[in-house]
Amino acid sequence: MKEENKRFSIIDEGFSVEGSVSGKGRLVIKGRVKGVVSGQQVVIAEEGEVRADVKVDELTIGGSYQGRIDAGGTVTILASGRCAGEVSCRDLIVEQGGKLDASVSVKR
Repeated sequence: MKEENKRFSIIDEGFSVEGSVSGKGRLVIKGRVKGVVSGQQVVIAEEGEVRADVKVDELTIGGSYQGRIDAGGTVTILASGRCAGEVSCRDLIVEQGGKLDASVSVKR
């Protein structure tokens, strides 16, 4: 396993971050984030709420997201997820029940 894939961080339920969050590895957001998020793999858990511009490799939305997404790879909206704003990604997956209210552009 690559070193960066071993990195794992959590913004837990009850925590709020306003500003810039960046890092390598996987970030799970169970709390609230407002501002800018950048990284490799970001997961917004069902209880998570993000209002931010996001620049990531992979993004999974299980909670609430509003903002601008620039993903180099896949954006996945789970059945419990809600996404509003602008999405730019290589692949987009929306599970049945997931909500997408965004303009979408696909990278080639």
